Amino acid sequence: MPEQDMNTGKENTTGAEEEKKGFTAKDFFEILLYIGLVVLISVLIVTFIGQRTIVDGSSMNPTLQNGDNLIVDKLSYRFGKPQRFDIIVFPYKYKENTNYIKRIIGLPGETVQIDFDGNIYIDGQVLEEDYGLETILNPGNAVEPITLGDDEYFVMGDNRNNSEDSRFSDVGPIKRSDIIGKAWVRIYPFNRIHTLGHGYHGEQK
Repeated sequence: MPEQDMNTGKENTTGAEEEKKGFTAKDFFEILLYIGLVVLISVLIVTFIGQRTIVDGSSMNPTLQNGDNLIVDKLSYRFGKPQRFDIIVFPYKYKENTNYIKRIIGLPGETVQIDFDGNIYIDGQVLEEDYGLETILNPGNAVEPITLGDDEYFVMGDNRNNSEDSRFSDVGPIKRSDIIGKAWVRIYPFNRIHTLGHGYHGEQK
């Protein structure tokens, strides 16, 4: 209830108005500060820690499906090296705002070759792996030995016969500096939430 001046009997509203104005200014400043912190934290997370990406296409079937929502870990490779069979995300150099997601097959310094029987050779030894959906029909450029540089990785999609990857000139070996991060966890669809750790093979039966 507004105070009254004891001498004039008039209501004294000056103090209440000043208090109201002071609260509004403080509240507005706190909202701006909160928004600023949220934006800053979001930028830091997307830049240095992780980001969401959506799988577009079937090149990683059966491990990943079209429309899968993933969180990409951008922090791990700041402290350690990419490993064979990691699933990584990198930009497609011929189309802006387009990222590819593939599995690492060959590591820096290794020589990769694929024969017409679909066998993958690493430094002359057959690679023991079972990620491929089916036998490779097109070895692409890897029909001839490809020796990777000190910072290059040979990547392939798990759906080997429906994947544009390091076998072909438009993708080729991937430099470490181009790797955005490692696919860490699938967050959607909800019934298929799963971490995508090193060597992840897809759905367990």
